Amino acid sequence: MDRTKIYLDYAATTPVDPRVLECMLPYFREHFGNPSSIHAFGQRAESALENARETVADTLNCVPDEIIFTSGGTESDNLALRGAALAARKLRGANHILITPVEHHAVLNTARQLAELFGFEVEFLPVDRYGWLDPQVVHDHLQPDTALVSVIYANNEIGTINPIREIGHICRQKNIPFHSDAVQAAAYLPVKVDELQVDLLSLGSHKFYGPKGVGILYARKGTPLTATQTGGGQERGLRAGTSNIPYIVGSAEALRIADQERSRRREHVQPMRDQIIESILERISDSQLTGHPALRLPNHASFAFRHVDGNFLLMLLDSNGFACSSGSACKVGNPEPSEVLLALGLEADWALGSLRVTIGNDSTFEQINKFIKFLPMVVSRARSLTAYSTH
Repeated sequence: MDRTKIYLDYAATTPVDPRVLECMLPYFREHFGNPSSIHAFGQRAESALENARETVADTLNCVPDEIIFTSGGTESDNLALRGAALAARKLRGANHILITPVEHHAVLNTARQLAELFGFEVEFLPVDRYGWLDPQVVHDHLQPDTALVSVIYANNEIGTINPIREIGHICRQKNIPFHSDAVQAAAYLPVKVDELQVDLLSLGSHKFYGPKGVGILYARKGTPLTATQTGGGQERGLRAGTSNIPYIVGSAEALRIADQERSRRREHVQPMRDQIIESILERISDSQLTGHPALRLPNHASFAFRHVDGNFLLMLLDSNGFACSSGSACKVGNPEPSEVLLALGLEADWALGSLRVTIGNDSTFEQINKFIKFLPMVVSRARSLTAYSTH
């Protein structure tokens, strides 16, 4: 990592843990076989694939056959939503999908496509001003023809943690498949699928110190899914394509370590997060915390600044050595106000000025203090630039 700059964007991606990289390296050159091949090279690769599947299953407290490896959290979300919705329509004529308006775009845009191209009815579950979903709201909106419910576990933009277990219990009572995007959650929150009562759970390796380009979908046995990527029949016929063995091995090890070290990591980041929140709200006028003040990720601080262009703010921070985000790394550069913040009821002059500060294993109080000291000046400068650009 570049030590001359301060990285505060761990929700966008994390550096690969050296222990993870070490276990990946042999599978690039020494054990490079295709696991679909029957010779010794292929058998060695297949063994690595199935060992990784068992490691993930042990961590999630499920059986290996319920683990599907994908190219990332986005693909896992796509397969969960599209696969479950199409299967539910085929099996029981279900046509109704429930999601929240604060989902990641991998869920939002997949649901929108299911509505536009396949004729599904997508209904948005109302959340409170913190982006938190009351389980009773889910109960009240379930219909006999609901194909799927999808609720984000921990929000990528505002850090709010939803009551997934309670929502899962309600869906299970009605026999409605329940999916949760847990991509941001896995590094710091429990992901035992039996406790969460989910039928489908999406993970992305690079959010918990694994490699980019690999994800995990838990699909509970008996949950109908239609394959959305067809081909050679890998991953139970639900996700065709040659298995990316080095990355799959790395993702399993990263998840195992995250599960083992979760408490220690929380204890490391939460005091720094609390200091960021307290200091920024105290030192910067017309600022507010976005997301829930208590039910939020321990490494996640997010804010809205009135009369600030978030892109100006990010560029100024970057030019001064601080790497942050405007909320979602998937929409950096978008001059429009945050969809999530608008959904929470913020006015556009607030929602345009979003800032997400996320910390991780390598973060230090020295870095945080430098950032806190510098940010008020940068926000003031961004406000003057924003005012100038509107004339």
